[in-house]
Amino acid sequence: MNKQAIRTVTHTAQEWWKTGIIYQIYPRSFQDSDGDGVGDLKGIEGRLDYLVDLGIDAIWISPIFPSPMADFGYDVSDYRGIDPMFGTLEDFDRLVAATHGRGMKLILDFVPSHTSDQHPWFLDARSSRTSAKRDWYVWRDAKADGSPPTNWISEFGRPAWTWDEGTGQYYLNIFLSEQPALNWRNPEVQAEMLDTLRFWYARGVDGFRVDAITHIAPDPDKGDHPDDPDWREHMDPSYRYLKVHSKHQPDGLDFVRMMRRVTDEFPDRVLIGETDGKLHDVMAYYGEDFDAFHLPFNFTLQGAPWEMPEIVRRVEAYEAALPGGAWGNWVLGNHDCTRIASRAGPAQAAVAATLLLTLRGTPTLYQGDELGMESAVIPPEAVQDPWEKQVPGRGLGRDPARTPMPWGPGQAHGFSEGDPWLPVFVPAAGDATTQRAEVGSLLNYVRALIALRRDTPALTLGSYETVTAQDGVYVFARRLDGDSYHVCLNFSGETKPCAVAGEFVLSSFDSQGNGTGQLDRIAPNGAVIVKTG
Repeated sequence: MNKQAIRTVTHTAQEWWKTGIIYQIYPRSFQDSDGDGVGDLKGIEGRLDYLVDLGIDAIWISPIFPSPMADFGYDVSDYRGIDPMFGTLEDFDRLVAATHGRGMKLILDFVPSHTSDQHPWFLDARSSRTSAKRDWYVWRDAKADGSPPTNWISEFGRPAWTWDEGTGQYYLNIFLSEQPALNWRNPEVQAEMLDTLRFWYARGVDGFRVDAITHIAPDPDKGDHPDDPDWREHMDPSYRYLKVHSKHQPDGLDFVRMMRRVTDEFPDRVLIGETDGKLHDVMAYYGEDFDAFHLPFNFTLQGAPWEMPEIVRRVEAYEAALPGGAWGNWVLGNHDCTRIASRAGPAQAAVAATLLLTLRGTPTLYQGDELGMESAVIPPEAVQDPWEKQVPGRGLGRDPARTPMPWGPGQAHGFSEGDPWLPVFVPAAGDATTQRAEVGSLLNYVRALIALRRDTPALTLGSYETVTAQDGVYVFARRLDGDSYHVCLNFSGETKPCAVAGEFVLSSFDSQGNGTGQLDRIAPNGAVIVKTG
């Protein structure tokens, strides 16, 4: 890439995580540098200029810590190292320096609610009931009949309790049996995990996305979970019961506040939470005095049917639920869900990108969504995801959203010189190299959209207002200091009326052009941004 294309950005401690765009990197699938078929830290470093050219402000990297990889890194066996699959601590330090040198921030995943069953802490804990580490995990006796202490179902569809023959007790695993739950009510666990945050902050990390935070304080002493009346046999078995004793427990928010206090010890940092649940559950993670997460992740659009009335309803509900002074955020995709181009349809990819990048709040863009990547069809023999393996035939596997990035021509489409860990699929719009060379590509539209957002305070810090939402067309306004912009989105495959007057600043279709005038109609699957004041 031409060095002139590389930008540097000056951030402020108060604003960078509000005005910036976060880009999630799933490291196994971003770029392989050594030919083993798995992405790594050197691969990420080698693609930083692509992210600079795209206009990204911060990268969030999914787990890269040592792990047996039962859940691809979300089963951590050492919180203060780098798995050899991804590189070394020295590679990580170079990546931090290279990221900062390009004016971007680097955010790591933190997995505090459980470890790997191969972590030295757990090996010690299960060695004896009198182990010094025993209370670092959640253990309970069996019921009188030998069955598990409660009826809880893990997130992967099997019982949430695993019998330990050596010590004659069950341990809790909210996820896989290889992921025993940590006991955060133990002060020693708190101290060790909080010092882990300090370890990485001291190495230059700019923030953390905290994984599975809603599960950090399960309380099995409250007993069984009640049936979910809406659950049916064909549905995900992990939702058979209402998780009223394992999720969103009061102590969990206290543990988040501990993490926030550590984060505040270091200037210019951000704390983001994986906060799934109903809106009132998510909003609680800001804390009563905004002393918890800066950004509790907002997944309200991630599971929404791609129908305009429902999208508008959810946007307005989220806006109404935000506490006064809270900063919102938006997510359309990640490594755990169906790709947005598959949920909305490839034709709606530009509409989806426009929505994500112009709503009020910090957007997180999942790698490859800027290319219109769809969820891939994974042959049975290529399945890697333990969720799919544990509950086969339910379509729950996450592999389809985790396939490697298609960078260009050649072996594995530029991802690796070896055999990729998952097959590489190229979207209909083409690989990154092809799209970068095509003026009207989705990639170049997203680049232009990000550039407009960066240069337009009303689109980052302005207010939000729904202008109209009818007949498949959604128009909303962003306003700040006298400047007003209307974002016009056509959720249908037909040309629709859309009366907005002003300066056309960006369109997903070249035929709609730029300039000043009256927008009377909007093209099928079209997105137009108009400066109206």
